[in-house]
Amino acid sequence: MADIIHTKVDFFQDEGGRAVTDSGYHVNILGGDNSVRPYELLFMSLASCLYSTFEEIFEKKRLSCELVEVDISGNKREPVPKYLEHCDVKFTVKGADKQTGFEKSFALACKYCSIYQTLSKVAEIRPVIEFID
Repeated sequence: MADIIHTKVDFFQDEGGRAVTDSGYHVNILGGDNSVRPYELLFMSLASCLYSTFEEIFEKKRLSCELVEVDISGNKREPVPKYLEHCDVKFTVKGADKQTGFEKSFALACKYCSIYQTLSKVAEIRPVIEFID
């Protein structure tokens, strides 16, 4: 049986919304300065899913690093509905012990990340991995 995913969002007229997950996490949506916009949430979801898939793979290969920074940007098409046209996904890995192993892990993560694969059906995703000491 598939995992059930559930989120509840209450919207208050002219005040935005508040999302609550089953784990008790709260996110303010569409409410001004202290809230998150929909595409920001989408990119956060992509970053977290892709990173967790990447981490699972590189840890199985017994690789290590100090830090992975994920930077995602994109643009929407002009005609309505303005769905995602392309998305640039940049992973910057600091202190990687074996760059080739991380490159292969990143390619596999792009292949197996469910959110990456879902978004790739409507948008061009351009993944890049870079290394810094």
